[in-house]
Parts: sequence; structure tokens; C-alpha cells
Amino acid sequence: MDSRSEISDFLRGRRARVRPQEAGLPDDGRVRRVPGLRRDEVARLANMSVEYYTRLEQGRAGNPSPEVLEALAEALRLDPSEREHLLDLAGPRTPRKRGPIKAQRVRPGLLLTLQSLESVPAFIIGRRMDVLASNRLAKAVITDFDALPAKRRNLARWYLLDPEAREKTVDWAAMARDSVAVLRFVAGRHPDDRQLADLVGELTLGCPEFTAWWNDHHVLRRTHGKKSYRHPVAGEIEFSYESLALPDDPDQTLCVYNVEPGSPSAEALRLLDSWTAPAAQRS
Repeated sequence: MDSRSEISDFLRGRRARVRPQEAGLPDDGRVRRVPGLRRDEVARLANMSVEYYTRLEQGRAGNPSPEVLEALAEALRLDPSEREHLLDLAGPRTPRKRGPIKAQRVRPGLLLTLQSLESVPAFIIGRRMDVLASNRLAKAVITDFDALPAKRRNLARWYLLDPEAREKTVDWAAMARDSVAVLRFVAGRHPDDRQLADLVGELTLGCPEFTAWWNDHHVLRRTHGKKSYRHPVAGEIEFSYESLALPDDPDQTLCVYNVEPGSPSAEALRLLDSWTAPAAQRS
């Protein structure tokens, strides 16, 4: 990715989103050619010169200090994911080691932990949303990634390119768009990841909605939230998910889908658990 272009597009998009009234600015009577804040208004809110903010927005400001970036994040009302993304784009970069990127592997102990989560869907995803491992209920609720060719074992790719995803997800557009936002966040952190660039290219060609979502520069660091799926046997199930980053490999995330005890979703999951259980457990 072109870092200067990325910073420019991100900052312009964020300031266009903020209304002057939301930022506490009075109406000065001037006609606005574009929605949102002007450059001089962002500079005033962030306590910096217009010239310096312009250089920031054009990617020509060198390495701005954390204090400057924090002031800018406040002025543009960035959420936590967007703040991290701004630091990734504009902050100092650690030189990348040369050589091929090692394939991600799940530690045996972590795999045992995953397998012990028998009553809820759980899976482990890697940097680019590659599905590295999943348990029985995750395969039943989403899909059996282990049965797919290695290149297709990717959650974002499944959401955006697999027709099954549109049938299984209750709000496909929201879930697919969030996946694009996660990839955007990762791209800011790893701009030289060739495999990520290849995935983005494939999604651009294969999903009509992808380009608009990607160009929106919405970013998301997966933490927790809600997802709803449809299953042909169990029906609709609403999950509260938790995404847990692993201390020894921050590019791996353990995702656990929980249901509210006593809810219709809990009963549907219990039915699905019974239906997909190995024959030895059912007897």
C-alpha cells in the first residue's frame, strides 16, 4: 500500500464524517463545498497550524509525536480502532525483517484448549482472518474450514465470496462489511503483507460490494459483539462473541461464541450440539 495515500484518504474521510456542530464549532456562515470539517477547523481543534495539518493529511509530516496524533484523534472523534489505525499509518514504523513470512501454527496446548470448549462454537483465526483451527460446533454453525482447500480457509473470504455465507448469516451485509474493516485495520499494521494484498485483490474481483467498503476506510479491531446465524436444523441462533488475542502471538485470536442462558438461542444451540455430536456420545 502507498502509505501517503492511505493516510490522506483516512484523514479526509474521517474529517468529512464529523459535523461542525458535533465538534462544538459555531456556524461561521461560509458555504461548505464538502461535508464535515474543513482543514483549518481540524487544525484549530487539534491545536496545530493549518500548514502542519495539511502536511499530515498529505503524508508529508514525517513522524508526528504521539501527542500530536492523540490531539488529532480527539479532534476527529476517532473510536479506539480508528485511533490504533492512525498510529499504524502515521506513527514510526519498525523496519520489517526481510524474508518470507512464516506460516502461522497453533500451539498444541492451545489446540487442546479449543477442543475442550465443547458446548459453544470456538475457533482460532490468524492475521488475515485465516481460520487456523475450529471445534465441532463452529464447523456446524459457520462451515467446515478443514474440509476446504488451504487457500479458502479464511473467514473474510467465506463471508464475501461463498454463497453459503449469505444464506447462513442473518445480517450478511453488516458481517461482511465488518470483515472488510478488520482487513483494513490489519493492512494498516502490516502494509507489506503480500498475502494480504493478494486476498484483497481476490475480494475486489469476486465481491461487488467489496471496493466501496474498502474505500470507505472503516476500520475495526475485533473485540466483542453479537452475531446471528441460521442453521437448517437448529434455526436462528444469536451469539455474543468474545475475541481473545493470544499473548505469545498477537496475530492469533481465539474467538468464542456464547449464548444467553435460558434463551431460545441456548435451546437451539443445545439441539445443534446434540444433532452434531459423535454417535458414541449420543448413545
